[in-house]
Amino acid sequence: MIYDVIVVGGGPAGSAAAAECAGLGLSTLCIEEHGTIGYPVQCAGLLSTAAFAECRVSDRSVLNRISGARVISGMGSVLSIDAGTTKAVVVDRAILDRDMAEAAANAGTEFRMKTAACARGDTHIRTRGAYGHEEFRFRVLIAADGPRSTIARLTGMERARTYLAGIQADLISDCDPHKVEIYPDASPEFFGWSIPSGHGRIRVGLCGTTDIPNRFLAFMKKFGSRTVHLVSGTLPLSIMAKTYGNRTLFVGDAAGFAKPTSGGGIYTGVRSARHAAAVAAEACSSDTFTNVALAGYEQRWKADFGHELEAGYRLFTLRQKLTPEDIDTLIRALNDPEIISTIEEHGDMDRPGKLVKKLLIKPAVLRLVKPLLSTGLRSLW
Repeated sequence: MIYDVIVVGGGPAGSAAAAECAGLGLSTLCIEEHGTIGYPVQCAGLLSTAAFAECRVSDRSVLNRISGARVISGMGSVLSIDAGTTKAVVVDRAILDRDMAEAAANAGTEFRMKTAACARGDTHIRTRGAYGHEEFRFRVLIAADGPRSTIARLTGMERARTYLAGIQADLISDCDPHKVEIYPDASPEFFGWSIPSGHGRIRVGLCGTTDIPNRFLAFMKKFGSRTVHLVSGTLPLSIMAKTYGNRTLFVGDAAGFAKPTSGGGIYTGVRSARHAAAVAAEACSSDTFTNVALAGYEQRWKADFGHELEAGYRLFTLRQKLTPEDIDTLIRALNDPEIISTIEEHGDMDRPGKLVKKLLIKPAVLRLVKPLLSTGLRSLW
């Protein structure tokens, strides 16, 4: 049998791509290397309301609803934001992933669990796993196999150039149930976080480039030691040089679509998956699978969220140049009623560019950032 589409990876991006392809009438196979969808969990599970809506599932996975945030510098300054309405949800990622995979299966996707890609040709992949060594033929391959994409390696594609390592623990702790806490100085290349997940629990974690275990242990001391769950993961923070080629489309973390401002990847992952499915359907309909035919995928995601990822990466680069004193000064400068109101009105986890532009015209912010223009903020503006 020749499948119209084979999707490699059963996470949210992979399941979204598979559901969309099957819904468009394409014969679709999804292979997943793990034995259970949703495990191991390698995500903070904080999704904007828009990102959660993109998943097209019920509220069954929702553990908590978030309306605001507190940004806390290492020097003690605090910026507190509360929109007064739900801006994000905290989910049980295992349940969310299973719900999305179930939707894909209901649409007609065939799943092959405990099956990992180990080799590929122009129109087939070889796998190994619970069913031994197998070979599957495809017309289009969609790679949704995460930041260390095996398909990218097998296809010879250049991968993302920037990766962060992360650790997160679930703790039993009292907290404000409606506000996320951000700690920029907990990890100088990125930040640390505390996310209330409901029922007296919080998720505490951080991402960075070096000395992550020791940083994490030091950060954990703020919250106590009643740990109930610990996970680690890898975060790609730059887009791969080319997201299509050789009958293959790369989506989600496999393409490097994690947001450099927050690390979240479900919104961009699911949206990229739908763009990939549309292009795959066009290619199958015309029976044309050249790189020229697949290039429309890159045009689609760039028009959708490409600018946000590029601007976010410039912000990430700028972040590397800021000292703890700079961070503290910035938090104090933003702690102005007019600025807070602007953040509460225009803040968007998935598309922060609009908010950044509005903040850069505020006199208090402009006075602060002028000395930083030479570091790259001018190009961002």
